Amino acid sequence: MERPELPLPQLHAFVVLAEELHFGHAAARLGIAQPPLSQQIRRLEDKVGHALFSRGPGRVTLTPVGRELLPAARRALGDLADGLAAARAVGSGSTGRLRIGFAASLALTVLPGLLRDFRQRFPGVRLDIQEMTTAPQLTALHDRTIDIGLLREPSDTDSELAFKTVLTEPFVAVLPSAHPLAGQRTVRLGDLSDSPFVLLPRDVGPGLYDQILGLCAEAGFVPRIAQDAVEWQTVCALVETGLGVSLAPASIRRIRLQGVAFRRISPGTARTRVAVAWRSNDQNPLVAHLLGAVGQGAPASL
Repeated sequence: MERPELPLPQLHAFVVLAEELHFGHAAARLGIAQPPLSQQIRRLEDKVGHALFSRGPGRVTLTPVGRELLPAARRALGDLADGLAAARAVGSGSTGRLRIGFAASLALTVLPGLLRDFRQRFPGVRLDIQEMTTAPQLTALHDRTIDIGLLREPSDTDSELAFKTVLTEPFVAVLPSAHPLAGQRTVRLGDLSDSPFVLLPRDVGPGLYDQILGLCAEAGFVPRIAQDAVEWQTVCALVETGLGVSLAPASIRRIRLQGVAFRRISPGTARTRVAVAWRSNDQNPLVAHLLGAVGQGAPASL
């Protein structure tokens, strides 16, 4: 059996009249004249198929049918009010869910402060944080499985995505403590030409990988890659075992391993950049809020 639709304005009029039990008072509360109120109630009674009020001289009372309908009508109006409030909150960006991908090394730099500040400003927003390397983040942005990416050396040629630099930092040499060059404060990059290298594979971060190989090429050699690892902490651990040396962003120095030495390199002008990425046509207000949080002032430097 098909359910009759009960228009919300008629339910509102019904609830107000049920509370006032007086047409004049209910009409005044609704801001309408009595005849339109009577018409609203009559239309609702026609839909229900039964009288909702008993009308007498100067007196209105609920019928048993009206008493049965009243709790459901209040729930329907309450649910609508709650839904409208929730929709307004989502539309304003004060609540909802924001999915963020981040490169693991950024947990050592921009990520903690950014998330702390965002949570203080928008405590009603649920943050879903996923650790991902650069290439998977770009795929996830296209697939709409994340909303924001924090990554290293992205390509700016992707027309569907937008990027903003939030941090730049120099490179450091990552050496086993027993390496002959570990005793120097600054290492000439060319002096590492005979050492095997431990690097992130190109498919997880092509921009950074190409930049490191470019630095080595400028120093006159092609690095002999003995081992790769998808996380910088693993790279450092493999360096500690003596498998090779590496070049890494300077923030990696915050990974404390007793058997690893981090040294400035010469020339030391090259810098790697960290960027925030998002879909250029994204209308999610939460994305705009986060971009506002990372967009205060010029990009930071380490």
